[in-house]
Amino acid sequence: MLDRSVLSEAYFSREKVAMHHINSFNDFIENGIQKIINEQENLETDIDDEDEKGKYRVLVKFGEIGIGRPMMKEADGSYQELFPSEARLRNITYSAPITLRMAIICDYYETGEQELHKEGTVEIGEMPIMVASKCCNLYGLSDDEKIELGEDPLDPGAYFIINGTERVVVTLEDLAPNKIFVEFNVRYGENIEVSKVFSQRKGYRALAIVERNRKSILEVSFPSISGRLNLITLVRSLGLKTDEDIVNAVSDDPEIVKFILENLEESEIETIEGAMEVIGKKVAAGQTSEYQAKRANYVIDRYLLPHLGDDEASRLAKAHFLCGMAEACCELALGKRNEDDKDHYGNKRLKLTGDLMEDLFRVSFSRLIRDIKYQLERSHMRKRELNITTSVRSDVLTDRILHPLATGNWVGGRTGVSQLLDRTDYMSTISHLRRVISPLSRSQPHFEARDLHPTQWGRICPSETPEGPNCGLVKNFAQSVELSTGCDVENVKRVLFELGVNPLRGGFND
Repeated sequence: MLDRSVLSEAYFSREKVAMHHINSFNDFIENGIQKIINEQENLETDIDDEDEKGKYRVLVKFGEIGIGRPMMKEADGSYQELFPSEARLRNITYSAPITLRMAIICDYYETGEQELHKEGTVEIGEMPIMVASKCCNLYGLSDDEKIELGEDPLDPGAYFIINGTERVVVTLEDLAPNKIFVEFNVRYGENIEVSKVFSQRKGYRALAIVERNRKSILEVSFPSISGRLNLITLVRSLGLKTDEDIVNAVSDDPEIVKFILENLEESEIETIEGAMEVIGKKVAAGQTSEYQAKRANYVIDRYLLPHLGDDEASRLAKAHFLCGMAEACCELALGKRNEDDKDHYGNKRLKLTGDLMEDLFRVSFSRLIRDIKYQLERSHMRKRELNITTSVRSDVLTDRILHPLATGNWVGGRTGVSQLLDRTDYMSTISHLRRVISPLSRSQPHFEARDLHPTQWGRICPSETPEGPNCGLVKNFAQSVELSTGCDVENVKRVLFELGVNPLRGGFND
């Protein structure tokens, strides 16, 4: 006989209430924050100097980042451990110091040699700490120890304490990035087949669209380019030289091949150089040919499908991805596939606290880097010795992190991401910690998005949603939901390559 008590204990335990937020924040502290530091590589300054070895420029290299434990500085200058109950009573922020290993490097122009000038670990700011996370001083304590410290042992945690107030970062629901979606768009009274992808890399999100116009010509639009660009011209500029290469990259279906051949006939560009020239005229009209070529290369590498890379080596992969989008567009036109359902939960991703804090820290750290560069250059102009400690103003990073958490106005223009935790009763607290909000506008009908979708079964509660304009857009997790924090993309790629997947063909090797 099936013992249902095992299943009920697994899901109806207080550890499960807000564990998704805690796991996500722990992953951010352990992996996400160091990943952002590694993305920055070197900080290049405008400082040029000369010594007996020759002329050199000054670089700053970033190393290992560390998060301490929440501490409080008293009036006499002493430090002591800070606990959530004290942070609430004294109206202070429950945060821990962030330390970063930094080195000032002299990079010599003639020899290319790099020499270490100064190195050290610097406190760069304060990180708000989630209650009950691994960095929290309550982590690992027994119920009796928590009671002695003035804490409720039944409190689920998973919130921040900012200036004495408890604030929760609400889970955001969004369309899956780097995934091709196809749909019909109505234009000039006709249905236009559209294939789109939200390409995301290092916090930057760029929408690329492939559409089939009324003349059956495939066109592409992406950020920093006005209007639309012919697909054949764009894939040629990315490295697919011959007509045969382009056809093979799109599809081997005879009906789709017929569409592509029509596009090839309409295209007047047959070389990579000619295609780059067309793009250059599009992105830098009226400029010199040298500037147009430089700008065209920059736009293609930086703004077109950034998730595949931002250098010249990734262009061929971008060409094949665009051909895949073209194939999806043609399949929709031929009735071989249906429109993608945006409300299907398989096409959505949830941004938990760790993901949102990663976006916030990336922007805040970029601001700190600019300030460090300014401070170093100012010291050099005043003939002072370059110093790591004095070049870092810790309040720059701290203020940039605390302000969005205190107001809810997040990076990217989103509002209401951080909210005052509902403490009406215990059930309302649990409900708030398990809330999911949609980015769609409350003032628009969005009937389909508000409806209960079959794929929400077991994931989203069918009953708990507000009445009025927020109905169906503000939801709550079901009790049996399991949330994963994702995995390393590079490990997945490595396993696929070991199994023999050919990334350019989209299938297995022969």
